[in-house]
Amino acid sequence: MEDWKKYAGSPVTRSVEDLRPVLRNPACDLDGPAYLMFRDIARSPVDRAWLSERHLRYDVTCIPPRDLCGEFVKTKGHYHPDNPSGMGYPEVYQVLSGRAHFLLQRRDLGRIVLVPAGEGETVLVPPGYGHVTINPGEGDLVMANIVSSCFESDYRFYEENRGAAYYELVSGELEKNPRYPSVPPAETRQPYEITPGPWRDGSLYGYVERRDEILCALVYPERYMHTLSIL
Repeated sequence: MEDWKKYAGSPVTRSVEDLRPVLRNPACDLDGPAYLMFRDIARSPVDRAWLSERHLRYDVTCIPPRDLCGEFVKTKGHYHPDNPSGMGYPEVYQVLSGRAHFLLQRRDLGRIVLVPAGEGETVLVPPGYGHVTINPGEGDLVMANIVSSCFESDYRFYEENRGAAYYELVSGELEKNPRYPSVPPAETRQPYEITPGPWRDGSLYGYVERRDEILCALVYPERYMHTLSIL
């Protein structure tokens, strides 16, 4: 795996205190950093300009393994707003090292999907889905993502409901969040089942290097429906 850190600036640190509103046990007495986010990375000024002109951002997130008082360490969780056409912004992730569980939930809570992904696998988060990323392994999880830079993520639903519809415990069990109404069981889907072939072509950064216009689907999903996974 390439040493992407040489292209990155200072990280944004998400602490356990930041995660407390979404933890299964908000009284958890742990503290310190939970994970690091390196945002708006580019290998060259030319790449950065190409991304910027298309309202795109390439990020890397590092999540060390940790037991947060009975549940695996995770990201805070968020939804994306709708774009001007009225369709939600999608996002694409790729695991660079380690293992990830992407827990996706439709905004109306009609579907909950757990997607396990290993090194090199790509997961496309479709429009209209909120998502949390969990590190269920014993090593660091490092993942890249490309997303539109036209919006700010909305964390409010997850904060108001103390996290996602399910917590993944260190025992491996998925425990329903009691703050939620009746929700369907979480179904497990493999990355290839929800991520169309055009998004599984090698390195995620390779799409930037090739100047692949498929990335515009992350800004204008209504124009690229044939490339998007609709769960």
